[in-house]
Formats: sequence, C-alpha cells, structure tokens
Amino acid sequence: MEHSISPDGARFYALRFLPGQEVFAGLHAFVKKNHIHAGWIAGCTGSLSDVALRYAGREGTTRLTGTFEVISLNGTLELTGEHLHLAVSDPDGAMLGGHMMPGCTVRTTLELVIGELTSLSFSRQPCPVSGYDELVVTPRK
Repeated sequence: MEHSISPDGARFYALRFLPGQEVFAGLHAFVKKNHIHAGWIAGCTGSLSDVALRYAGREGTTRLTGTFEVISLNGTLELTGEHLHLAVSDPDGAMLGGHMMPGCTVRTTLELVIGELTSLSFSRQPCPVSGYDELVVTPRK
C-alpha cells in the first residue's frame, strides 16, 4: 500500500516491502509506477536475509546471507538510476555498510518513506573526476 502528500514542492510516499522481496526490483518498480524524477530515501527500517554491498574503493560485490537488521538506507532515486548506501548489523551487533547493490532480500519487513522533489529531475552522467556516473540536478520540464 502506498500513500502520498504534497507540501510545498515535495511529495512523500510510505510503503512496505514483504518477506522475500528483492529491494532493488521493488524500488525500481515503485519509481517507475510513480514517475519519480527526483527522489530520496527519507526513512527506512526492517531486516534482510541477503545483503549485497560494494565496499568503498572496491569494484566487486560482497554477498552475505543470514539475519541482518537495516540500520540505515539512504540515497537518491530517479527514473534512470539510483545511488544508495546501506548499513546493516548482524545478530552480534557488528555493522557493515557500503554501496547497496542488487541482491538484497527482505527477511521480515522493509518499511520505507520515500520523498520526491516535484520541481526537479535527477539524472546520472559520467564524471571525469570520479570515473562513475554521478548525480545531475535539473529543473523538471
């Protein structure tokens, strides 16, 4: 279920992903369905059974399976991509975090609040400094 409000150029959605749902697929479907051009993760709580992270300065994806609490999920969302960082804790409270990659699976629930800046559009363009596709912000047409 989704709900939205629109105060002063921003819209907010509240949604829940169910056990077994892959987070990237769910976010991509949500962004596409709602035509989100300039979104961000305003809040997130829940748990994962599978975690996929790219650690700082590394190219490969690290995959973990077990019981993990989501401590933080933040970043930007748009129709053409996303940039998300995820921090999780294991059953002993040890924390891991990095760039969130496809392959994260909801264990019990993932409760999200997503904001959208309704007068802007986000996109990604190659950056010669970082070597990655980076955020470009433009007025929405």
